[in-house]
Amino acid sequence: MEKVLGFGGFFFRAKDPEALGKWYRDHLGIDLVPTDSAGKPWMAKGGATVFAPFEADTDYFARGKMFMVNFRVADLGAMCAQLENAGIETRSLGEVPGIGRFSHLNDPEGNAIELWEPHSD
Repeated sequence: MEKVLGFGGFFFRAKDPEALGKWYRDHLGIDLVPTDSAGKPWMAKGGATVFAPFEADTDYFARGKMFMVNFRVADLGAMCAQLENAGIETRSLGEVPGIGRFSHLNDPEGNAIELWEPHSD
């Protein structure tokens, strides 16, 4: 059976796509979508990708939102400090033994984001 290799992109609606794209670039380091062949897309580092449908009434992320994006980070403390210094509130979820540490935040349009620092052996 053929299997997908990973995410090739994540597409979602935004009230102000240009401003939101710049927010992700400026605060999370995600390059904007290239507009020509010379541009380079964001190149994610290798690692686990979790695909997890949740119950429709979950309270794990914002009600009224159909998705939450999870990004792997190398140093959750440094990333959260950087975001907090930029005036972006983060909410620590603590550590899940053997899995890693997690924090939540929202982008300027209220979309849920989870930051994950994977557990290192």
